[in-house]
Amino acid sequence: MKIKQKKLNLLIKNILKKYNLNLEHSQICTDALINAELVGAPSHGLSRLKMYCDRINKKLINPKPKIKIRKISQSISHIDANNSIGFVAADIAIKTAITNAKKTGIGLVAVKNSGHYGLSGYYATQAVKKGLMVMVFTNAPPAVAPHGALKSLFGTNPICFGTPTGSKVPFILDTSISMINRGKIRVAAREGTRIPDGVALDKFGKPTTDPKKALEGVQLPIAGFRGSGLAWMVDILSGVLTGGNHAGRVKDPFTDFSGPQNIGHLFFVLKPNLFVGNSFNKRIKDNIKTIKKLPKIKGVKEILYPGQSKFNRFKSNLKKDINISKTVLKDLEYLQNI
Repeated sequence: MKIKQKKLNLLIKNILKKYNLNLEHSQICTDALINAELVGAPSHGLSRLKMYCDRINKKLINPKPKIKIRKISQSISHIDANNSIGFVAADIAIKTAITNAKKTGIGLVAVKNSGHYGLSGYYATQAVKKGLMVMVFTNAPPAVAPHGALKSLFGTNPICFGTPTGSKVPFILDTSISMINRGKIRVAAREGTRIPDGVALDKFGKPTTDPKKALEGVQLPIAGFRGSGLAWMVDILSGVLTGGNHAGRVKDPFTDFSGPQNIGHLFFVLKPNLFVGNSFNKRIKDNIKTIKKLPKIKGVKEILYPGQSKFNRFKSNLKKDINISKTVLKDLEYLQNI
């Protein structure tokens, strides 16, 4: 089923207001959820709305948080999100990091006591639109086993980097350290579809394409031990450093209702002209142009940089109605009428 964006925007906002979020916070969450649909990442969009509402209902997400920002220096801030919904905590954090970077050249913001915030690239894009370079890190519930271990402990811990390109299309690399993000597996489990070969093992350590068995088992990291190492790095940066949960203590938002998630996020924003002055735009354009001119393998029309495909999808989908699956439609109807 397809729903007009304006109608969907109002519907989500009203649902979140029903769950005691104020108008501003409801709009922040709604914008992030719809953006995920528009860039072609429904695993981080409306399929998660009921989960957020369930956690609010069970008092594991605070709909009226008293968020505290501690200013450590002109460049550095530390945010205690007071178990707010992750979208709100991350929105405050990226805006604070952008403000700090505009003033001093660098903005570093750590967040603790937060929750799942959707797509890292959504926040990176906000910084890039302001002409800034950015790195974003967040940890997640156990899904990937450390190299050599029999049990999952690291999350799919995404790594995100963004930079201006001298054009309207930003460079946004937003990738989990696993072969497939966990949200896609959850969507497949709900929709009754299979997942690709080579992305997960069941609880007995055997390869599986059954998403339910994959959720009970272990997801495989990219590049073997290197992916596991990257997951560990993100766990340290977004968990150990920030004061958030780490080392497997982040709770699964869909299945673990024993307490708040206490996810940690880290936002690092900087002016791209810090070292090369006004020549940055010329240099980044040269970098991209050189790579795009390389000989292409058969079937490849253009060498794309990270973020181009998502930008194109967003631009195309911005004028269209949003396609809603039957399971998500049931969620929306349930949340509307509860």
